[in-house]
Amino acid sequence: MIEIKDLTKRFGDFTAVDGLNLTVKTGEFFGLLGPNGAGKTTTIGMMSTVLLPSEGEILIDGQRLDRKAPAQKRKLSVITQEYSMRQDMTMDEVMEYQGRLYGLSRKIIRNKSDALLEFTGLKEFRRRTVRHLSGGMKRKLMICRALLIEPEILLLDEPTAGMDALSRRQMWDLLRRVNGKHMTIVLTTHYMEEAQALCDRVALINRGKLQKLDTPTALIEELGAYAVDETKETGMESKFFHARDEAIAYLKSAEHQASFRATTLEDVFVECVGRKLT
Repeated sequence: MIEIKDLTKRFGDFTAVDGLNLTVKTGEFFGLLGPNGAGKTTTIGMMSTVLLPSEGEILIDGQRLDRKAPAQKRKLSVITQEYSMRQDMTMDEVMEYQGRLYGLSRKIIRNKSDALLEFTGLKEFRRRTVRHLSGGMKRKLMICRALLIEPEILLLDEPTAGMDALSRRQMWDLLRRVNGKHMTIVLTTHYMEEAQALCDRVALINRGKLQKLDTPTALIEELGAYAVDETKETGMESKFFHARDEAIAYLKSAEHQASFRATTLEDVFVECVGRKLT
């Protein structure tokens, strides 16, 4: 279990994360959502100990997370937005380098690498250098590298950024399989569809503060499961309804062009923070 208590991070006069309180259950797929500058990546940075909190603390299974606590840090693996791998290394070399950093024997590295590359569908490309991999393949390799040390918690910061739709769906399938092995996953993403499809619960953060926390389904039902979009002179306006009959009645009485649809997590986000993701 991850417990985030009164977590605050300041950079000079700017407060990036402001008194954040969250609990992530063991084995949960948890989403951190918010606009650019909301504090998502800063929170992941503190969870990975790359950044130190200005105030507050993070507990892993009841123990304070600290740079000087290697046993706690070994429970975590992080996948960042950037491709942090040498371009001239092959997949096998990337995996071996990671394993050696954590003191694994060559035999263990080889056996685990075989299993992970097979698991992610990369095994036949293992002798390609990183510079010759597609963006989706690089992301998958980063997951293999992260899983090599058998972490209990996987921190994912925008893992599908820049992927095409097919590669993104393939990554979703992979992450579901990883989570199916009872690994705790904390995900930041700008893709609301991704969070809605993958996450057990999501936290909506804006300006470093927690705005809402619940399951995607509960957040959608709180807003209203049915939506009517009406195109007015001032632009598109969406109204939300808890009852389907009410939504259809409003649709029939609309004075402008209108359409009926199911409410999504993106609607919740827009209503919560007042602006769309950029």
